[in-house]
Amino acid sequence: MPTQHTQSEQKVLSAVAPAAPAAVAAPVKNPPNPRVLIVAGLIALAAVGAGGRMWYRSHYFVETENAYVAGHVHPVSARIAGVVAKVLVEDNQVVKEGDVIAELDPADQRVRAEQIQAQIDTAEQQVLQSDAQLAQAQAQASAAAAQVAQSEAQLLRAKQDAERYGQLYTSQMKAVSKAELDGAVAGRAGAVADLAARRDSAQAAKAQIAAAGAAREVLKAQVRVLRVQLKDAQQQLAYNRILAPVAGRIGKRAVEVGMRVQPGQQLTAIVQDNVWITANFKETQLAELRPGQDVHVTIDAMPGMALVGKLDSFAPASGAQFALLPADNATGNFTKIVQRVPVKIVLKAADIKALGGRLVPGMSALADVAVNQSAAAR
Repeated sequence: MPTQHTQSEQKVLSAVAPAAPAAVAAPVKNPPNPRVLIVAGLIALAAVGAGGRMWYRSHYFVETENAYVAGHVHPVSARIAGVVAKVLVEDNQVVKEGDVIAELDPADQRVRAEQIQAQIDTAEQQVLQSDAQLAQAQAQASAAAAQVAQSEAQLLRAKQDAERYGQLYTSQMKAVSKAELDGAVAGRAGAVADLAARRDSAQAAKAQIAAAGAAREVLKAQVRVLRVQLKDAQQQLAYNRILAPVAGRIGKRAVEVGMRVQPGQQLTAIVQDNVWITANFKETQLAELRPGQDVHVTIDAMPGMALVGKLDSFAPASGAQFALLPADNATGNFTKIVQRVPVKIVLKAADIKALGGRLVPGMSALADVAVNQSAAAR
C-alpha cells in the first residue's frame, strides 16, 4: 500500500508540472543613485580636507583655548575710618587720575587738627617765656661775674694791706699796732672767702643758663613734635577725600552715602584700558614659541573680529606652582599631567582703543601662533 500511494503522487505531480512556467526570469539590477554618489564623494572630500587641515595646523600652528583677557584692576579703599558724606562716581564711569571718588565727614579730623594747633600755640608761648628766663639767667651770670671781679680786686687790696702791715710790725720795728696787723690779716681772709662765694654764685648762674637753655630746647622739641602731629592730622583730614589712583573705569562700586568705612576697606575698583592676553599653553607646545612672534587672537564675545598681538614673555613658573596648594610629586601615587605655562600676549594700542572699552579683563579668548615657517600663512 505505501508503494502504490507514492506512485499515485508521482502521477499527480507529473500532471501538474507542465502547467508551471518553463523558466524563472532573472531579477533586474537598479543603477546606483547619482545623488548618493555625490554625497558620498563630498563626505570623502570633506574628510580628506579636514584631515589635511588638521595635519597642516598640527605642524605649522600652535593654539590654545585656555586664554583670557587680563588687565590692571586697582582696588580703591579708604585710608582712615569715617562716615561717607558724598559719592561722586557711578558704575562704569570713566575717571582720571586724581578725581574725587567719595568724601568722608571731616569733622573728627578737623577738631583734632585744631586741638594740636592750640597745643602748638601754647608751646610757642612757653618757648618765649623760656627765652626771657634764659636772658634773665644770662644777666645774673654777668652780674655774678662782675661781683667776682670786684671780690678779686678787694682780695688783692687785702693781701697788699696784710703784707704792708706785716712789714711794719716786726720784732725790730713796731710802726703799727698788733690790732691793725690782725685787722689786715682778717680782712685778707674775709676777702678770700668772699671771692670763693662770688665764684660759686657765678657757677650757679652759669648752671641756671644751661638749665634755662635745656628747658628752652625741650620746649622747642615739643613744638616740633606737635608740628609733626599737626601735619599728620592735616594729612588725615586730606584723606577724607578718596581719590582715583589711576585713570580708568569704575567697577564693583560698593560705597554709599552714610556708610561707615574702615581703613583698608575696598570701596570700588578701577580697571585700566591697557589690557593684554594671558594664554596658558601646554608645556609640549612651548618648543616653537619665541618672544616677538605674531599671535592671532579671537575673543569669544566678538567672534567676527580677529586681533593680532605679539608674544611678549613667558611666566617664570607653571600655573601649578602659583596655586594655593601645589601638587607634591614626591608622593608615591604620581600621575604625570601636562602642565600649562602662562604666556603674556600684548595687543596693539590702536586695536584696544578702536574697541571702545568692549575688551575687558576676564573675557575668554583663543590664541593661535604660526610656527615653523618664515611668514604666517593662513
